[in-house]
Amino acid sequence: MPSDLATLSAKEVEVLRLLAAGHTVKSIAVRLERSEASINERLRDARRKTGVGSSRELARLLDAQEIWDKKIELSGNAVNSDPSPQLPTGRQTTKGTATMLIALPILAVGLALAADPPQSPPEPLPAKAAVAPASPLAGRWALDLERIPASERPLGVTIAFTRSDDGRWTTEVDIAQPDGARQHAASTAATDGTPVGITGNMSFIDSVALRQPAADTLVMTLGKKGAPVSTRVYTVSKDRRSMTETIIWASGELPKLETTYFHRVG
Repeated sequence: MPSDLATLSAKEVEVLRLLAAGHTVKSIAVRLERSEASINERLRDARRKTGVGSSRELARLLDAQEIWDKKIELSGNAVNSDPSPQLPTGRQTTKGTATMLIALPILAVGLALAADPPQSPPEPLPAKAAVAPASPLAGRWALDLERIPASERPLGVTIAFTRSDDGRWTTEVDIAQPDGARQHAASTAATDGTPVGITGNMSFIDSVALRQPAADTLVMTLGKKGAPVSTRVYTVSKDRRSMTETIIWASGELPKLETTYFHRVG
């Protein structure tokens, strides 16, 4: 709150009191038989002296405390002044304005609390967990039997790839033979090339190691008793509906490449 309210003149207080009572600059000028320019000048002087930026705000502060000895009548009678001893600031003032200077700091705190009550900080929104996009490899794939020679054709082959949150892949392979025999193999491995064991009844393999050079490609090396058996490269098409399997058989001769084709079934 301003500390120079004691410097307000009686005419300035009179105008501010009428303003607090709901009058406009025009109606105040009519009642006091002054020009509007004169009333605006008094309000400007009052704001300059007190440092309050709004005339109506200054008027409300004065009116709220009822610090005048006598209310201003609308007929235009001026506020009576009753000289009192000097305040510590060394300025001569009235009893009313002296009371005002004592009470205004208390009023300021009350108005500040009423206008802007303490607000508790908003609770932070829960962070959304990052959801990794589904890998093109994930899902269930079935062998395209029409591309397999009739003499070598099984009843069916399916491969299912599942990626866990820690980045490891679980692979499940099911083979159905024409004679009714069924083979199954399952493994879970990271893509760091470290061999892990395979469960199931495929006796020709017992370990697998994985590498993933791209999101749509998985390289699988199968082994038996520590020796490589074959390396298989699975690559998914851009539309994610088909997958090729390129097989490299391990032998002492030049590698023999074979390619089989799968289509998505899940």
